[in-house]
Amino acid sequence: MAHQDVPAQDKTDDTAFLSEADAQRLQFEQNALHYHEHPRPGKISVTPTKQIANQRDLALAYSPGVAVPCLEIEKDPKLAAKYTARSNLVGVITNGTAVLGLGNIGALASKPVMEGKGVLFKKFAGIDVFDIEINETDPDKFIETVASLEPTFGGINLEDIKAPECFKIERELRERMNIPVFHDDQHGTAIISAAALLNALQLNGKNIGEITLVCSGAGAAAISCLDLAVALGVRKENIYVLDSKGVITTSRENLDESKARFARDTDKTTLAEVMNGADVFLGLSGPGVVTQDMVRSMAKDPIIFALANPTPEIMPELAHAVRSDVIMATGRSDYPNQVNNALCFPYIFRGALDVGATVVNEEMKLACVHAIAAMAHTEATPSVDSQKDETGKSFGREYLIPGPLEPNLILEIAPAVAKAAMDTGVATLPITDFDAYRQKLSEFVYNTALAMKPIFNKAKANPKRIVYAEGEDINVLRAVQVVVDEKIAQPILIGRPEIINQEIDNLGLRLVDGQNITIINPNNNPHYDRYAEHHYTTNQRNGVSLELARRDVRRKTTLIGSLMVELGDADGLICGTFGFYHLHLKYLNQVIGKKDGVSNFYAMSAVLMQNRNLFIADTYINEDPTAEELAEMTILAAAAVRRFGITPKVALLSHSNFGASDRASALKMRQVHDILTEMNVDFEFDGEMHGDIALDERMRQHSYPFSTLTGSANLLIMPTLDSANIAFNLLKTATGSAALGPILLGADKPVHILTPSATARRIVNMTALSVSDAQDMAK
Repeated sequence: MAHQDVPAQDKTDDTAFLSEADAQRLQFEQNALHYHEHPRPGKISVTPTKQIANQRDLALAYSPGVAVPCLEIEKDPKLAAKYTARSNLVGVITNGTAVLGLGNIGALASKPVMEGKGVLFKKFAGIDVFDIEINETDPDKFIETVASLEPTFGGINLEDIKAPECFKIERELRERMNIPVFHDDQHGTAIISAAALLNALQLNGKNIGEITLVCSGAGAAAISCLDLAVALGVRKENIYVLDSKGVITTSRENLDESKARFARDTDKTTLAEVMNGADVFLGLSGPGVVTQDMVRSMAKDPIIFALANPTPEIMPELAHAVRSDVIMATGRSDYPNQVNNALCFPYIFRGALDVGATVVNEEMKLACVHAIAAMAHTEATPSVDSQKDETGKSFGREYLIPGPLEPNLILEIAPAVAKAAMDTGVATLPITDFDAYRQKLSEFVYNTALAMKPIFNKAKANPKRIVYAEGEDINVLRAVQVVVDEKIAQPILIGRPEIINQEIDNLGLRLVDGQNITIINPNNNPHYDRYAEHHYTTNQRNGVSLELARRDVRRKTTLIGSLMVELGDADGLICGTFGFYHLHLKYLNQVIGKKDGVSNFYAMSAVLMQNRNLFIADTYINEDPTAEELAEMTILAAAAVRRFGITPKVALLSHSNFGASDRASALKMRQVHDILTEMNVDFEFDGEMHGDIALDERMRQHSYPFSTLTGSANLLIMPTLDSANIAFNLLKTATGSAALGPILLGADKPVHILTPSATARRIVNMTALSVSDAQDMAK
């Protein structure tokens, strides 16, 4: 369930004397505590992947059945990946000596941070996590403890361990363990900042081998950033590093190995001195250490990555006030170009785990850098409120790297990392089919992917012309880019060309009229006279005069799209992302109409959950359908479900179970059962029944062993529009699942009416379905 903030307290105590900023901070702190406490303490839990519903399940899960995989693993340790969760389990391990923004708070106090890391692993990459907080500051003892955990985990993510001990800990664990060990504080920041640096230099036209780089900070993250920058081409002799004592020089005594590698033979000792003429500033130190005068002194087109949190080395507005040519990045989400470790660590581990990598090596990290940098050059991914979506910007000074919520990160980074592991010989389970691997990853990103796979495969085999009534809509445009890239259809966009082209530019899309799309301008349509005449001729006895027909064919884009399909200028239509459903249906009915022998239109929607897909009808059109209409709808819906490669199992839902009530709606659903029985339909169905009885076969067999329905129902026929629409929206929202549809049933041509809440991903899916429909109708 969504988190709810703690109600603001009445100002009857000391809070009445707080400043507005302090009061907001106090309220935020109270909300944070409430969030971590309720509805149950903490942020993670262990969820079993196998049911234990009876004695047999118990015997298989534990003794004696558990002995069988144990003995198999004893004979061949690699089988642990097959019979246990180890290959998808990462240990997030810390001693709490360097917690971001908090310092050395100890192992126990760091636990909320480690749980949060586990949440990100699961959310972004589907990786399970055990967080382990070790109360040990001796690096040798810490190493021994972690190394002994190798049988438990497929990988180790070291977190919040202070420098310089962290370098030794990671180095020795990498040498001793045959699973990936990755210190995210070092390498995560390094990877993201390196990707941002590559893109910033591309914008400025500077050569990475010729730049001067100043780094304020010499901790774990800073040293790792510098190592990766050198690997990318920055010359070590062009780097100045500062710690709390100033510029690190060769004359400094007692330098640890990590700092000594970047010591310079120079007389410069202050940040102001080395900033003069510098091309790049990398800040991993503290707030406010960079002044506006320092920024003024930097070279042309300076790059400033001020990554101290929560207050950077210089605020972006201060830097921009004195240098209009500066490119800025921070660690904050409220400014452009946030350097956020969540951009990489889940996906590095995803790729490493999937090939059974024994280490995360430099080549894998560099592959991640280049994948992230390349992603900033592509358009926004559909259905995500990422930075690009929010700002409308594409690659440029304020968009060097993708936002952390960009769903395609896993689709680009994990395969790149996996391939690098294979190329460098550290993969024990190499991937043989990367197309299949990417498809598997896409099923994690988009819950619709598995259900839609047969539809997409069919659509790609013979793409059809699909017209989009709302061609100026940004979600439609994003969807069309995917449609073009995936070669699903030949898109036709209805709208004003100047508006469509402006939105294409704003979104950084690669759509070009006359090349990969066709734009139909309602104000200058070469088919205008033909469309208006047809609309008038076919609807003149339905209240459509010639004047009205000519006016509407200029203004009503769904009407235009319907006429295109009806007259053979397009093969299918997608509409409804703007306006009311029934207005769109009105034009479809006027122009295209219903299939022969079909009495009405119906709408079916689907909720695609992790463990089941549920199709629900009628979610949008008929308020209180008759038994005859429900029977007709059931037959149409079952045929539509089959197109997904799914065998329909129909439950006729009611408040009544098999004759328990004689109220009108129960009698209606019972009558539907009788009609379907008399028609001898070729799919399983039963009812009337409760929703739980429909979905739980054990409950149904126990209470109603006579039921002819087997397994769990996947097509739910509701007695009314209210019940269908409410059930669909509750299921979709409560489960956080992907939705599909509405799928229009009964139309004579491939047309579908969406809703204004439709995401770009849903538009893509419905496009593929329309193409599939058009292929079937062309036979």
